[in-house]
Formats: sequence, C-alpha cells, structure tokens
Amino acid sequence: MAREFIVEADGGSRGNPGPAGYGAVVVDAATGETLTEAAEYLGVVTNNVAEYRGLLAGLRAAHTLDPSAAVHVRMDSKLVIEQMSGRWKIKHPDMKPLATEAGRVFPPDQVTYEWIPRAENKHADRLANEAMDAGKRGEQWSASASTAELDAGGRGAHLSPTAGAAPRKGRGELRDEPPRTGTVTTAEVADTRAARTVASPGWSSAPDMGAPATFVLLRHGETPLTPQKRFSGSGGTDPALSDVGLEQARRVAEALARRGTIETILASPLTRTRQTAGAVAERLGLDVTIEEGLKETDFGAWEGLTFGEVRERHPDDLNTWLADPEAHPTGGGESFAETATRIAATRDKLVAAYAGRTVLLVTHVTPIKTFVRLALGAPPESLFRMELSAASLSAVAYYADGNASVRLFNDTSHLRP
Repeated sequence: MAREFIVEADGGSRGNPGPAGYGAVVVDAATGETLTEAAEYLGVVTNNVAEYRGLLAGLRAAHTLDPSAAVHVRMDSKLVIEQMSGRWKIKHPDMKPLATEAGRVFPPDQVTYEWIPRAENKHADRLANEAMDAGKRGEQWSASASTAELDAGGRGAHLSPTAGAAPRKGRGELRDEPPRTGTVTTAEVADTRAARTVASPGWSSAPDMGAPATFVLLRHGETPLTPQKRFSGSGGTDPALSDVGLEQARRVAEALARRGTIETILASPLTRTRQTAGAVAERLGLDVTIEEGLKETDFGAWEGLTFGEVRERHPDDLNTWLADPEAHPTGGGESFAETATRIAATRDKLVAAYAGRTVLLVTHVTPIKTFVRLALGAPPESLFRMELSAASLSAVAYYADGNASVRLFNDTSHLRP
C-alpha cells in the first residue's frame, strides 16, 4: 500500500512585496510524525509568491521521501488551494510558472488540496517566520530542535490516531519531554504570537488579537456622471466607466498587485463596479463574485440629477432627507437607514465567510461610507462629513470579538502620475 503524506506549507512577506520566506513540513498521515521540514528566506517577493514557493518546497520534500506516495496538501491560502485545485484561473505572471512547476512534482492523481484556517497551519507559518528572521540577520535558516514538538498540539487532533500519547521522537522533535498537562507554556504563547504577525501584510492585524477579516473597500472608477456630481444609485441608468474611469481601474489594479494581499474579489452587480473589479481581477489572476448587498442606494426620482437640481425641484423632500436617516428620496428609493441595515447584514455574512482573509469589496460611495460609519459607531449624519473619491481605497478590519478597526480611508495615492 502506498504511503500517505500530509504537506503543510505557508509563506509570508513583510511589506508585500517585502522581505519574504516560506515554510513547509511533511507529516506521516498514519502516525502524525513529522518527517521533514523546509524553510527559506526569499529576499523581496510578494506574499502569494512566497506561498507558492512553500507549496513547491513541501511537494519536493515529499517526493524525495517517496515519489509513489499519496499527498494531501493543507494550506491557509485560499488562492493557492483554489488555483491548484483547478477551480480558479491563474493569470498572474509571477505565479503561473510556480504553479506549473508544483503541478509537475507528482502526477495530479496523487495530490489533493484542502484549505485550512490559519490557526491550523501554525507549524509551516512559524517556519516561514523563522526563515524571514534568519534572513534579516543575514543567516540561512536551520531546523530548530523544538519545531515539531511546539506544533504537535495543533496538528494532533487532525492527523494523529494516537492523540494524547507521549510525543513521538521523530526528526525535529524534542526528545524525552514529559507529556503535556494542558498548561500553556511561555514558549507556546510566544509561538502563537509570532505566527500571527505575518498575517495579511499591508493591512495586517494586531498580533495579540488574531487575524481579522479585512475588507479593502474600493470605490468604482469615474463614470460620465461622476465629475458632474450627479446622483447615481442602483435605480438609475447604470452608467459604464468613462475613459478616465477605465484608466483609474487600471492604476488601482497595479497598486493592489504590488501589495499582493488580496485573496478574493466581490463586487456590486452594477456595471461600473463590475468593470472596475474586472480590471483588478485580470491583473491579480482572480475571479469576481457578485454580491447584491454591495449595490449603491436607490435615489428614486433624484437619479441623474445634481444636488442643486434636486434642491430646486424637491426642496422639502431634500431637507427632510438630509435631517432624517429614515426619510426616502422623492419617488421612493432607499433611505440611509435601510442602506445601513442592508450593509450591516452583508458585513456580518462576509465577516463569517472570510474570517482571517483579506477581501476586496468593489462598491459605491454610500456603502463604503456606511461600512466606515458602522465600524466607528458614528451617527448617520457622519455620512455627509466624509469625502470619497472615485477609485479610492479604504480598509476596515473585523475581529472575532466583534470589534472593528478602520485602517485606511479615501486613499488615492495610486492615481497620481
């Protein structure tokens, strides 16, 4: 019977692109024993490239042990897992050759892929950190005697049929250590903190709070209505991007590619957001998922009008709307209170679905301002005190304890010549 290996791999970049490294470990699936480890400092590359390099190193290490083995890859990179499983396209020029090379190490029918939460990948994650730390000191990474043992508790429940038994004396494990008593040691706490610091470079979490769901909020590029400051919601003509908007979409795509942290793209169903999201997706080699909850407010009869035209034609309705978040635009539409309820429900759904991940939400002025307002606990009238430019970036991180942190607002630096 063919042997079965578990390959766990990870990579990280401090700056993205920035100083980067990967870590990989090969485990005997039947016993949970660590068979070999690999880690390397890579110099300056992106987070995704580092993750692919970790996968490649893990597969090569497994192949060296037994080229006929069945291999199950476990990683916390949704991007790598989905692309290597064939469900997502690979378009990014830096990742295509790495993915191709990884796919050739074993015959495809010998390898399966599984996404796991970051907390279950701490062994490989810490190896990547060790490699980056070594690179910072100008040294090469070398295996630590305690590496496998520090991570045994996190893996045992998933892999080892002898969970609860005394630690095995496999390669890289502490020998003659007494069985665990359930007490968390100082070393384990430090290891957990170290593993968390590499999460989501660029828009990253505080190390002691765990990796948040981070929403990078991108307003769509300009349409012909944007420079004229006309109401343009979900009930209007659904304008497409102008030539200026298309160029803005291209520039923001390049900026996000340089950061390298985006793992998933969701967009409002309207044309201008789908076009903007499509430009980013093509550059990053990702697909776009449409999310109805991200659409703009419906401005009723005010669609296509300037603020001055609305004041001239519907002064009483406008004054009421400005003073009361429950008020509707003339002719129906959606109140700010209704928009807030919709955005809050969308936020809660996405936070649950993308815990620990960095997600690009391509949407509109009112939804973005509402995400920020709700994160700050600000009153509804704060919407009128925020300036949000076309193709701007904002970011909000959401933690497991329900707290939120506004990381960025109305950044347009990527649009400058």
